[in-house]
Amino acid sequence: MKYVVCVPDGCADEPTERLGGRTPLEVADLSTLQGLAARGTVGRAAVIPPGLPPGSDVGNLSILGYDPAVHHTGRAPIEAAALGLHLAPDQVAFRCNLTTVAADGTMVDFAGGHPSTEQAAEVVAALQATLGGGEISFHPGVQYRHIVVAPESWADAECVPPHDLSDKPIVLPTGPAAAKLTEVMDASRAVLEGFDLAANQIWLWGQGHQPQLPSFRERHGVEAGMVTAVDLVRGLGVLTDMRVVDIPGATGWYDTDYEGKRDAALGALADGADLFVIHVEATDEAGHAGDVEEKVKALENWDRRILPGLIDGLDAMGPWRLLLLPDHATPVDLKTHTSGPVPYLLVDSLVDGPGGTYTEPGVADAEIVAGHELIDRLLA
Repeated sequence: MKYVVCVPDGCADEPTERLGGRTPLEVADLSTLQGLAARGTVGRAAVIPPGLPPGSDVGNLSILGYDPAVHHTGRAPIEAAALGLHLAPDQVAFRCNLTTVAADGTMVDFAGGHPSTEQAAEVVAALQATLGGGEISFHPGVQYRHIVVAPESWADAECVPPHDLSDKPIVLPTGPAAAKLTEVMDASRAVLEGFDLAANQIWLWGQGHQPQLPSFRERHGVEAGMVTAVDLVRGLGVLTDMRVVDIPGATGWYDTDYEGKRDAALGALADGADLFVIHVEATDEAGHAGDVEEKVKALENWDRRILPGLIDGLDAMGPWRLLLLPDHATPVDLKTHTSGPVPYLLVDSLVDGPGGTYTEPGVADAEIVAGHELIDRLLA
C-alpha cells in the first residue's frame, strides 16, 4: 500500500460576493478531485486546536499527525530547522519577513513584493553585516521568509503576524522584549533603503524554542517523504526525519512546478517510500493577496496538473490511499488565516467510501474530526 497526503495550503474559504456567494472550491473546475470525492469519504477536520493561532505551523503539525497542543513551540523554530539551524536551549528563532510598510504605518505587503530568493539573500547578508553579529544573527530563507536567532529573553513579547495586518495599521510588538524588537525592525529601514526592492523593513514574529519531535517512522511506522517550497513545511520534515525532496521549479508562488511535485512524489514512492506529502503554497498566497481568480486557478492546477497523473502513477504501483486537506482556511475577503474546520478527503483505491462533494458546503453537516487523527485513519 502506498499513501499520499496532498496539502493545497489555505485552499478552504468562505462565500464571497465576487463569486456569486460561492467559495473558490465551489467555482473551480475540479472534475478529477470531485471524481475522487464521489468514491471516497469527505468530512471536516479541526486542524487548528482551540487556543492556538491559525497558522501553517499548527495546521501542518496536525496534518502530519502530531498534536499541536502537545508539540507546538512556535513557527520560526520550525523554519530554522529547515535552514539547518540548531538552536541552543537559551536561544529562540524569529520569523523575519521582508515587508512593505507605508509612511502612514499601513502594512501594504507582508511579502515585500515577493523578491527573488537571490535578491533577498543579498538583503539578509546586509542586515547581518549591519545589525547582526552581537546578540542576534540573520539567516536567509526563501523569497520574503527569513530567520533571526536571538537570546531567549527576546521571546518575551507579543508579535502580530504581518499577514494579519494586510491593508491595516501595523501593530508593533508588546511586552518586556518589545523595545528590542522594535529597535531592530526600525533600524532595518536604513539597510533596505540601499536596495531597489518594494520591501522597506523587516517584521519579526513567530518566535519560539526549537521543538523535539519523534521521527515520522517512530510515530507512524512508515517511511515518508515530502516536497515543498516553504521552509516552514520543510522544517517539519527535517524535524521528523522525513526525506525532503528538492525540485528546481518549486517556488512557493503561483508559478510553482506542479508536475515536478507530482513526479517527485511518484519517484519517491517507487524508490521505496511508503508515504509522500505534496505541499503547494499557491492557494494560500492567493488568499493573502485577496486574489480570487488566482485562487481558483491554483485549485484548477491541482486538478489538471497533479491529480490525474498522480492517480495514474499510483494505480500502476498497486493499491493506494490518499488524504487531501488544507492546513487552514485563507479566505480571499479576509486576506488572512482562520481557525475553523476545513474539508478533508480520504480515498482508498480498493474500497469505495460513501461518496460526497469536496466543498465547504458539501461537508458542512459532517462530524468534526481532530486534524492530527486523520493520518492514523489514512494508515489504518
